Amino acid sequence: MMTPKERLQLVLEKKPVDRPPCICPGGMMNMVTAGLMDAANVYMPDAHTDARKMADLAKAVYEKDCFENYGVPFCMTVEAEEMGAKVDFGSTVYEPHVVAYVIDTVCSWDKLPRLDCNNGRAKVVLDAIRILREETEGVPIVGNLTGPISTASSIMEPVIFYKELRKKNADAHAYMEFVTDQLIAFGRAQIEAGADVIAISDPSGTGEIMGPQYFQEFAVTYLNKLLDGLQKEKLGTIVHICGQMNPVYKEVNQVHSDILSFDSVVPMREARQHLQERILMGNVSTYALEFADPEKVKALTRNCMKNGSNIISPACGLGMKSPLVNVQAILECLKEEA
Repeated sequence: MMTPKERLQLVLEKKPVDRPPCICPGGMMNMVTAGLMDAANVYMPDAHTDARKMADLAKAVYEKDCFENYGVPFCMTVEAEEMGAKVDFGSTVYEPHVVAYVIDTVCSWDKLPRLDCNNGRAKVVLDAIRILREETEGVPIVGNLTGPISTASSIMEPVIFYKELRKKNADAHAYMEFVTDQLIAFGRAQIEAGADVIAISDPSGTGEIMGPQYFQEFAVTYLNKLLDGLQKEKLGTIVHICGQMNPVYKEVNQVHSDILSFDSVVPMREARQHLQERILMGNVSTYALEFADPEKVKALTRNCMKNGSNIISPACGLGMKSPLVNVQAILECLKEEA
């Protein structure tokens, strides 16, 4: 029987598989719910700062038949915190979030500390990946990075950041170069620790917010700098972008990732029409996963398959209160349809 890692590898090589893989990468697309924590008897916020608990929760996602991968960390605040932002670690129902910024203008980027992979939560993530690598095989390990735009707009006030992309363009590029270099270092360290895939989620880098010109100039440019800075010997890379894609399909197609992922506002049929040669991942509604029932989730899963998704996944991060039976329904449906 095909292992989850073998199935994902074949999809990345654009070879036939028995059914689509069922993936939820982690990071912004956190797959851990309150029900899963109860089932594993491991809880947040402790799992954000303890590598053993982080690894055990990641394992539970696979062992409880939710998804066919491990993914760490479970939030998108690690990079911002390591560069000086203050973070509230949340609870069993609320994810970590930035509560205090570091700088108030892109011009102050040179005052930021560099991300240190040997300390803090960056080290926790790397240690968790090492534990997963040592203790399991056959299951792909997904490391996660917050995208360049989202990291940059977590270190300073987002509205000011977006305005200064135009008003202080040269300094904005210098800031983005610095941020992206830190992300490359963290991504390379995750691969060296044992990650098979790197997923990059950049919810703030949307065409809707930035418009096609700045999406191309900043989002695409620095996503590609990040992707090109990672090692090539592992399974591949995922980029998740939020928001409507209609204004920026041409630009999105220039992103160098192996896999593209979109949220549920993007019809998978439409994405497939515009991105015919790309490997697409998604996009079962996370609203339905939290508030609907397993049969509705299965219907949405079948629809994603029919409309051209190569890898079935939630459209975004799961609501922490999503019922475990709903989360499990995606993989259950794929096995039924195989």
